[in-house]
Amino acid sequence: MVVLQQVFKSFGLALVGAMHPRMLWLSLRPFLIVSVLWGCLIWLTWTPAIEALSIFLTTSMFTSWIQEGLIWAGFENARAWIAPLFFVMLIIPLITISLLVFIAFSTVPAIVNIVARQPAYQGLERKQGGGFFGSLVYTLWSALICLVLVMLTLPVWWVPPLVAVLPPLLWGWLTMRLMSYDVLAKHASTEERDLLIEKYRWPLLTMGIVSGMLGAVPTFFWATSALALVLFPVVSFVALWIYSLIFVFAALWFSHFLLDALQTLRQDELEKSLTVETRIVDPELPYHGQ
Repeated sequence: MVVLQQVFKSFGLALVGAMHPRMLWLSLRPFLIVSVLWGCLIWLTWTPAIEALSIFLTTSMFTSWIQEGLIWAGFENARAWIAPLFFVMLIIPLITISLLVFIAFSTVPAIVNIVARQPAYQGLERKQGGGFFGSLVYTLWSALICLVLVMLTLPVWWVPPLVAVLPPLLWGWLTMRLMSYDVLAKHASTEERDLLIEKYRWPLLTMGIVSGMLGAVPTFFWATSALALVLFPVVSFVALWIYSLIFVFAALWFSHFLLDALQTLRQDELEKSLTVETRIVDPELPYHGQ
């Protein structure tokens, strides 16, 4: 019950904090950088990528049935839009994962510093349990696992029940891993970080899934709207900023929850150590520790 209260409390603090102009800027900066990079890459590769994908979809024994099935179902113009649609389907997860990774490196440390300066956490010692290299390896490894899972499950993303389940689970899992590590990197020791992630594994996963469900809204729109394909450049930029804002909110949520959990952990350890020292001085005192 106490953990649940802390989850809701940190959610409220993150919701209020996400509306601050500085947080809006922190969500806008990675969005602009990633948008420019991916915009240039898509502009340079669109034509050859569509041609190559169209040939693959037509000639491959694994995918040729898709066009034939659509034409049989009455979509005579399927050949004109099936390759662009598949290209968009493939590029969306790559853009999303790259944005989350970029935010984990460039934005989460700044958010943690802002949250840590609040009066409730000012006395929290920084034990530097994670460095840049460790964060890099952990982030890239987590992103690679998520990308493999995305590619394996992508063919069934557009099945009606699964479109509302798989993206939130995948984004939630990746969000949990990246946010948990980066939030605790400076303030917790390695042992404290591992202990907190293990102790609060399910609350953290739930927080990640809720963030993933919020982030799945743009994915659901892309998956179900014909306008998303026609207006892909405009829609993609708007949806990408929504992703960025949600990831900033998730960073605030995880920061408030984990810094408070770290502070509670250290207070409990301090109380236990004081109890042990007191018993050493006066062994006849009753012991109330666990």
